[in-house]
Amino acid sequence: MIKVIKYFFQAIIIYILFIFGRLLGMNTSRKLFSYIFNLLAPKFKSKQIIEKNINIFSPNLSELEKNQIISSMWKNYGKTFIEYIFLDRFKKSSTHIKIEGEEHLDKVVEKNRPVIFVSGHFANFELMSMEITKKKINLATIYRPLNNYFLNPFMEYLRKKYVCKNQIKKGINGVRDAINFVKKNYSIALMIDQRVSEGEKVNFFNQPALTTTLPAQLSLKYGLSIIPVFIERENSIFKLKFYDEIVPSNFNNKIELTKKLNKILEQMIIKNPNEWIWTHNRWK
Repeated sequence: MIKVIKYFFQAIIIYILFIFGRLLGMNTSRKLFSYIFNLLAPKFKSKQIIEKNINIFSPNLSELEKNQIISSMWKNYGKTFIEYIFLDRFKKSSTHIKIEGEEHLDKVVEKNRPVIFVSGHFANFELMSMEITKKKINLATIYRPLNNYFLNPFMEYLRKKYVCKNQIKKGINGVRDAINFVKKNYSIALMIDQRVSEGEKVNFFNQPALTTTLPAQLSLKYGLSIIPVFIERENSIFKLKFYDEIVPSNFNNKIELTKKLNKILEQMIIKNPNEWIWTHNRWK
């Protein structure tokens, strides 16, 4: 009962903030919520997990450098949070995005064959699937539902309406759904940077971490290429990069391919540690 009450009031507060943000406009809201999150979020989230993660990432950082990464992460978190209520504007426009490697998307369209898009929680990660669907690529996206069941239906509505209409819930049933979509010639998009209990322990920044092997399994079983995707902010513009395809025939098994994907993810984090979400207990 306590959890129900907690989730209810959390949802009410977030809905009020969304309305307030919409009234203020996107630019003002970004500034305000980046400030609010940077100020208040550290009081509610465990600093121990964040600092542990950053120490694994780079143990020789100074306190000043660590604090700068943490502060930048919270500011990005705040911007991403309030941008959910402006997803409709992103959907209608292309002025907010610069795309590198667009030829890889064109090739998917031209060959009319599914691929697997993989990435992590960088900048506003929702925009990656949105831009893929704008290219008229049949896509299904794997996501993790929010724990708050008063808020999750609204977030699912926003994702289905503006990001990608085919949303697959993470889990055993989600694997079956992903396979069915692949058989219907749909590409799959998923984040590979979170710890998954059903995953395999694969090194990530030289420490074993439970990692999803789903992209590698789908890739090897169905002969699907994998395209890593990276997004970062550049003031009010997003830079979206599609990497060269990773061909499954170059790998002997799912662990070998998963190691390759973790290495690419490491390079993305190294490139911009300020916009990765360090709050996940990645090395538990």
